Amino acid sequence: MLRAGGARITLAGFRRTSSPIAEVEGLEPVDLGLTRDGRFAQRLGAVAKAAMSIGAKLGVVPRPDLIIARNLEMLALARRAKQVFGASVPIVYECLDIHRLVLRNDLIGRMLRGAERYLARDVKLLVTSSPAFIANYFKPFGQIVAPVELIENKYFDTMPVSADHRREDDSPVAPPWRIGWFGALRCRRSLELLAEFTRRQNGRFEVVLRGRPALSEFPDFHAFVEAEPWLSFRGPYRNPEDMAAIYREVHFSWAIDFFEQGQNSEWLLPNRLYEGCRFGAVPVSMASTETGRFLERQDIGVLLAEATPEGLDTALGRMGQERFGTLKSRVLARNPRTWSYDRSDCLAFVDKLRGLTSVRGTFATEGPGIGWLRMDKSR
Repeated sequence: MLRAGGARITLAGFRRTSSPIAEVEGLEPVDLGLTRDGRFAQRLGAVAKAAMSIGAKLGVVPRPDLIIARNLEMLALARRAKQVFGASVPIVYECLDIHRLVLRNDLIGRMLRGAERYLARDVKLLVTSSPAFIANYFKPFGQIVAPVELIENKYFDTMPVSADHRREDDSPVAPPWRIGWFGALRCRRSLELLAEFTRRQNGRFEVVLRGRPALSEFPDFHAFVEAEPWLSFRGPYRNPEDMAAIYREVHFSWAIDFFEQGQNSEWLLPNRLYEGCRFGAVPVSMASTETGRFLERQDIGVLLAEATPEGLDTALGRMGQERFGTLKSRVLARNPRTWSYDRSDCLAFVDKLRGLTSVRGTFATEGPGIGWLRMDKSR
């Protein structure tokens, strides 16, 4: 979005691979070191180490016009980078998840919230992806005083999306009815629920999984899926190249996550919600979540009252062609801009960022960690 909006970007951040990453989307990143998934203490150490060396690592980077910090640890490093570059460089804080640690009521939670308030005391803008993050965390805890920009996890269309755009129903013949669960696969409860439901349906429903399973959450993921007759894992996919094809193979999109139940999982609006609807899959969600409320307002999707095999059976078990046709037609009838951003949205966002800087010609930002943009006046 930043590039499409006319920004020139320098990218810096941590990696999860043992070896440095040569390029990300054509950019040569500034490598701040290795972090481990789910290893909070290790990540703290990595941030401290990066803070000590960041001056030298950024020595060859031109002074940016703006820094975007993409999570709390990056916010700490963004402030250190600001010292390196000069006090006038504004910072934007992007928060796309509310980690369970900051919601704890003990000393650790209070310390983390206090650190966030301190580090974000003078940021120019908060960018987040769900209004529920504002209502349930940032406002009640008084974390951020900056203005808020809602950038939903919509699909990025390289061409403008017409409001008149409609597609024919190209879903596969059913039964079996296919549920696609794509993206970050980290919810064991979803996996077990879908396995039990498909066994009860005895082949009328299948589940196709694609993406990257969080083996830190279920190290037996591959063995579990192999043992289930109506679950299949088909590996990672490319975004955006594969999106239309993978959603064309399924009827429903699984938009449920119990990973941080009662907190982040109930507040987020996930990528798969927008991606699935963009390509005509009928979303399945819990009625009590922000995703469920969003779908209810749109009058689309299948909403579960309870997260049980019986609840799934009530909502989906007697699915027929006529009912599915109605569900799908409602998804296809929505304005595609509900699900997608195009270049005009990118231009508007970059213009918003430009307005935060003292520079009107050029500008800078970030990717997986901190980063910088230069915005060309002429684009």
